[in-house]
Amino acid sequence: METLIPRWGTLAAISLFSFLPVAAGRADTPYHFLKEIAVGGEGGWDYLALDSAGRRLYVAHATQVVVIDTDKDAVLGAIADTPGVHGFAIAPDLERGFSSNGKEAKASIVDLTTLKTIMKVDTGANPDAIVYASGPREVYTFNGHAQSATVFDATTGKVVATIPLPGKPEFAVYDPTANLVYDNIEDKSEVIVIDAKLHQIVNTWPIAPGAEASGLALDREHHRLFIGCHNQLILMMDSTTGKVIATVPIGQGVDANAFDPGTQLAFSSNGDGTLIVAHEDAPDKLTAAQNLVTQKGARTMAVDLKTHKVYLATAQFEPPPPQPPGSPALPPGRPKIVPGTFKILVYGR
Repeated sequence: METLIPRWGTLAAISLFSFLPVAAGRADTPYHFLKEIAVGGEGGWDYLALDSAGRRLYVAHATQVVVIDTDKDAVLGAIADTPGVHGFAIAPDLERGFSSNGKEAKASIVDLTTLKTIMKVDTGANPDAIVYASGPREVYTFNGHAQSATVFDATTGKVVATIPLPGKPEFAVYDPTANLVYDNIEDKSEVIVIDAKLHQIVNTWPIAPGAEASGLALDREHHRLFIGCHNQLILMMDSTTGKVIATVPIGQGVDANAFDPGTQLAFSSNGDGTLIVAHEDAPDKLTAAQNLVTQKGARTMAVDLKTHKVYLATAQFEPPPPQPPGSPALPPGRPKIVPGTFKILVYGR
């Protein structure tokens, strides 16, 4: 996942997905805008992580992790000194959290009570996705530039394994029942499966008809992965066999996916300003349920499994510079963020 500054294509998908039909029988599904939480500051952002039991949302924002109270929907504090932070993993059983600090090739181990850093752990270059494996009490960082995964003990910080990866890693999830870690390999359009006991890749699955996957979510009960792909599809894959079961169209610039077992809804947040909601009607059936217009750049998100609210991150952007008359059109680039406008959008049912 790219960090700090969002990137997307045209906004044509907004009008397309705004008028797609909602699946029959989903009258209780539609989400709507509830509020905006002002965060401010400068710089971009990346993953959001939500602790539904602890009532906190953790937002990776430039050089810190912003902490939001999800009962009050207000900023509670921040975890400092996380340069180029990509993501945050939560270990409720240890009252600890872990950040992947992309610009210093380290992970921070954080006391969730004080929000203070306990120690830092060396990782491979540009740690991006980060996940806590609760079974062995280990943390995995997926290192984008190094194309590796660093595994360390969540209590001591000791590195216990370095796993070579076949390409550029993206989002990862852990299945505690199977004791497996899943990760998207974006540039190979594959999903890898890591045995958390052996610290080895035990399966590699192609994601066709999807391509260049970023977001990843898991339905543990039905053994289904939800994979957000840059060719504008969300896939439902069998997490035991790698078989793609169903697909639903999504917007441009997907960066995050989520699954809510309480509602059986899967979500895709896209940089073009759309939130696509799909319903798992059955383990072999996924249908489009809602196509919601959010805001440009709102490509990362988290879902509160208690309240079923969806939280998305975005900001305001400066208009692109004017082009000289007769000059060739420039490819889509990274718009500049207006300082002080970073915010969290809250949607509910």
